[in-house]
Formats: sequence, C-alpha cells, structure tokens
Amino acid sequence: MSAPTAEQMTTTPTPAAGPMGGASAATGLKIFSARSLKHSFRDGESVLMAILLPLMLMLIFTFIFGESIAAGQGGDRGDYLAYVLPAIALTAAGFGASYTAVVVSNDMTTGFMNRLRTMPFPAVTVLMGHTVSSMVRNMLATAVVVAVAFALGFRTDASVGQFLGAVGLIALWILVITVVFAVLGMVAGSAEAASGYGFILLFLPYVSSGFAPVETMPSWLQGFAGHQPMTPIIDASRSLLNGQSPGSEWWIGILWCAGFIAVALWLAAVIFPKKVAR
Repeated sequence: MSAPTAEQMTTTPTPAAGPMGGASAATGLKIFSARSLKHSFRDGESVLMAILLPLMLMLIFTFIFGESIAAGQGGDRGDYLAYVLPAIALTAAGFGASYTAVVVSNDMTTGFMNRLRTMPFPAVTVLMGHTVSSMVRNMLATAVVVAVAFALGFRTDASVGQFLGAVGLIALWILVITVVFAVLGMVAGSAEAASGYGFILLFLPYVSSGFAPVETMPSWLQGFAGHQPMTPIIDASRSLLNGQSPGSEWWIGILWCAGFIAVALWLAAVIFPKKVAR
C-alpha cells in the first residue's frame, strides 16, 4: 500500500450537498403550509372569531342599520345587503389575515427560524407557508360570509365570469393583506405588537364606500374615502356581483394591490435575511 501524498493529506472532504434546489423549496412549502394550517385550525378561538365577527357585522348592518340606510338611497334591506356584502367579505379577510402577523412574529421571536439552519429548506418557505395557510383560511371565511348572505336573501345577476372576477379581486386583496401582515410580523417585537400594527388596515373598509356612499360622508372625509385602496376594490367587486361592468375601478383596484404587494415583497426581501441571520 502506497503512502498518502501531501495533497491527499491536506484536502478537506467536501460534505454532500443537501437538496437545496427547487425540490427542497417545494417540499418546504408543503410542510410549512400544512404546519401553519394545523396550528391555525388548532387555535379554534382565532378561527371562530375571524368568521363570527364579520357575520355579526353583516347581521348588524343589514337588520339594524340596513333599513334606514337603504331607505335614504331609495332601496330596501335586500338592496343594502347586496351593497354591503363586498365590504363584509373584505373585512372578514382582514380579521383572518391579522392572525398571520401573530404567527410570523412567534416564529421570528421564539427561535424557530434558527432551527431552520439545520434543515434542507430555504427559510423563506416558512413565510410562504403562512401565506398559503392564510389564503386557505380567509377564502373559507369569505365563502361562509357569502353563503350566509345568500341565506339572508342575497341574489346576484352576475354571470359566471363576473362572479369569478369578483372572487378573484377579493382573493387578490386577501393576498395583499396577508403579505403586509407577514412583513409586520417580521418587524414586530412581539405577537401582540404585530397584531396592533396592522389594526389600521382593518378599519379601511369602514372609511370607504363599503358601508355607505362616499358622497354621504362629511366633506373633509370624502377625499380620503374616495382615494384609498378599499374603495375601488369594493366598488369593482360590488359591480361584478350585481352583474354590472366595474369600469375603471377594476384596474385601479388591481393597481393598488400590485403596488402593495411590490412594496411588501421588497421589504420582506430586505428585512427577512437580516432577521434570519441573527
């Protein structure tokens, strides 16, 4: 047997590379999506409140305020239900997405992200998993809200394409606020702070055309209500659900969503690596 050469003695063995390519990312996304869904549905109170609060709002606005508000617009309670449904659906999405900030903050502050360094998955798949989980939860909550609206007498003249267009726009906004809440969860020092930071987003539907026409608001509020992101999204969804053309509101709503997503993804790309590297 020949003696080892100097080159053989000084060469450090290279460890086998882990599966860090597309397959590991897809596997990580599947694992962390299932993990997030399991945790969220295990937290029954959060899921229940995310559904019950919008339903309570719909019942209150329809049966307590609906008659008087609709009468002022020359309609009845059923007309107001059709008017307010998109705002209720988006409000439901907001309550549900706020949970994302809490769970992301927990992962960032409890050391879970540090454990990912020993796993063959990109750390960003954790955020992607929370996003997928939020989309599933909030689309289910929105479906419950729409089903209850139909039970209360809501009827639509929308074609299949128009109905799917309204659902797609609502789903796009759900994605927007999910990504925004995920970023808030990254920067917050605690789960409680994460939930509080995004609270302003939950109030946007109330200061829009969601529950009353912008023209009926005080003049000092009309400027904000008419030019904030929720108004074109709600107006476009309402028009589609009622079988009408959404006009320019559709594209304005999409542009608002695209802008929010672009900024949120940029912030995530800047902040997340620094947080994980700590």
